[in-house]
Amino acid sequence: MFKKILIANRGEIACRVIRTAKRMGIRTVAVYSDADANGLHVEMADEAVHIGGAAAAQSYLNMDAVIRACRQTGADAVHPGFGFLSENSNFVAALEAAGIAFIGPTREAIGAMGDKIESKKLAEKAGVSTVPGFLGEVSDPDHAVKIAHQVGFPVMIKASAGGGGKGMRIARSDKEVREGFTRATSEAKASFGDDRVFIERYVETPRHIEIQVLADAHGNIVYLGERECSIQRRHQKVIEEAPSPFLDAKTRKAMGEQAVALAKAVNYRSAGTVEFIVDPQRNFFFLEMNTRLQVEHPVTEMITGLDIVEWMIRVAAGEKLPFRQKDVKLTGWAMEARIYAEDPSRNFLPSIGRLVRYQPPAEKNGIRVDAGTYEGDEISRFYDPMIAKLVAYGDDRAEAIAKMQDALARFVVRGCGTNVNFLSAVMANPRFQAGDMSTAFIEETWPDGFDGIVMDPPARYTAVAVAASIHARKVLRSGVATANWTATLAGGDYAVGIDSDGDLTINGTRYVVESAWRPGTILWDGTVNGAAVVAQVDRAAEGVKLTLSGAEAHVMFRSPRTAELAKLMPVKQPPDMSKFLLSPMPGLVVSVAVHEGQDVEAGEALAVVDAMKMENVLTAERKSTVSKVHAKPGDSLAVDQVILEFK
Repeated sequence: MFKKILIANRGEIACRVIRTAKRMGIRTVAVYSDADANGLHVEMADEAVHIGGAAAAQSYLNMDAVIRACRQTGADAVHPGFGFLSENSNFVAALEAAGIAFIGPTREAIGAMGDKIESKKLAEKAGVSTVPGFLGEVSDPDHAVKIAHQVGFPVMIKASAGGGGKGMRIARSDKEVREGFTRATSEAKASFGDDRVFIERYVETPRHIEIQVLADAHGNIVYLGERECSIQRRHQKVIEEAPSPFLDAKTRKAMGEQAVALAKAVNYRSAGTVEFIVDPQRNFFFLEMNTRLQVEHPVTEMITGLDIVEWMIRVAAGEKLPFRQKDVKLTGWAMEARIYAEDPSRNFLPSIGRLVRYQPPAEKNGIRVDAGTYEGDEISRFYDPMIAKLVAYGDDRAEAIAKMQDALARFVVRGCGTNVNFLSAVMANPRFQAGDMSTAFIEETWPDGFDGIVMDPPARYTAVAVAASIHARKVLRSGVATANWTATLAGGDYAVGIDSDGDLTINGTRYVVESAWRPGTILWDGTVNGAAVVAQVDRAAEGVKLTLSGAEAHVMFRSPRTAELAKLMPVKQPPDMSKFLLSPMPGLVVSVAVHEGQDVEAGEALAVVDAMKMENVLTAERKSTVSKVHAKPGDSLAVDQVILEFK
């Protein structure tokens, strides 16, 4: 067994690997960039080595720097995590030349599966179902348009070396093919150092279901069931679960056996994932094989009882798998939600900042939190915006969802925008609860974008009751024996009264509110008329601001007369910003496609802004003329900073 492992990664996955290595009695080495000097993984590891600048190309993608760190610390093995160098066969070759073990598959397997063009050819030879498409290299936008017509619209343009949603574009017209080719090749070059793309038919309303495989170096290969990963935004997974609510035993077995056949075809070892798209008739097609640990591996661990990272380490050290396919049992249900620093109301664009409050739910009763952050940490624009992974386990799917809902209600993050409320909305959605989903679920459910959760009447009364119990503490402590207020929430008024015994009434109905909440505590945990309620409490200039089950509620308390007068106050209208192109997120200007005096049409590309490894194309909302250009390529932008001005 290895004595010391270097983790060539950062954030939550580096912390995840360190935890297993420590449990196995193996010393660990962290590497870090300028931006991660105070990272949690640096603190957790036994040793830490600085390897370069904040940009990934200067640090986590710098093979020479990582290998120097191995030599400097005497690490005898490297775990790559996911992303960065995890699927780089040249990195594996360099480690071999340096006499350092790679905790993952062979470079031959990585090379074969990492190239998505070659992997599809190998899959066909191995008898694996594949999506129709063009598996040669696409040379330029004109070539891409020609191929798209041959394959048939809609098409998916995908980076050959891609992953994690980078270098992927769906195109339904010649114009979208040209733009998609340009963006996909640019993202692929920036993220993977390889700008090759291929084109395949885009299967409408598919499910994204993947099979986890585990293989040793002695010819033993098993599949550990499947994961449903259909809830995605911007081609990146948001919620994953195991098993899938859609597969039957026959389809599961067929997909698992094809995944094993593909792994055998490349003499695979270590953990790997074979991804499929599945149509509504349960026909499945090979998508790609990820020759690394997946972000969503915890859900498989929860239902199998296996530590996948541990078995990656043991296999790399030459051990045999002590179990066979018949020994793999799937028990219960697990669900993972990725907590991202992003703004769902702005098409899930990144939201960077410092975590001024960070309080994850307790890890008990089937709740697991994989995180690489802490209170006071900073979410940087240089890396993926994931804050943590929240995992819930239950005896069945309904219990896993219920536990996830409760855990999300208790997940406190302040200082940057997050998708926590959005995740709560998904969990509460009837279609999701019924297991009726596809990769288009988010677009279909919120076609005009997510704009928060609208409370139903019972939820509003609950919010008013909780807010009134909080407000009453302050008022009664000032010596007032009884009080009557008008509570205002979302434009509606509620008559609230409290007597000397602390009994609360809302519109004449008595409400029994019980909680051990104390002022200054962000989580309100208690009951309203006997029903359990968890709310997050934030300061507000007037009244009480709450978040309940992902819905935000600002409850204002006034005297009845003041509430009447408040209705007469004019409403301040926001300024008209339609004549400006604003940056929707902090980022770096990649290009500006227009100049002063240029006429632009609705939908025309105006600028490209890079944020957290994704290139975002900003387009014109209407026909207009550019009057002034405020930004140039290379400029760093803050959120809502002006890029262009129109006449």
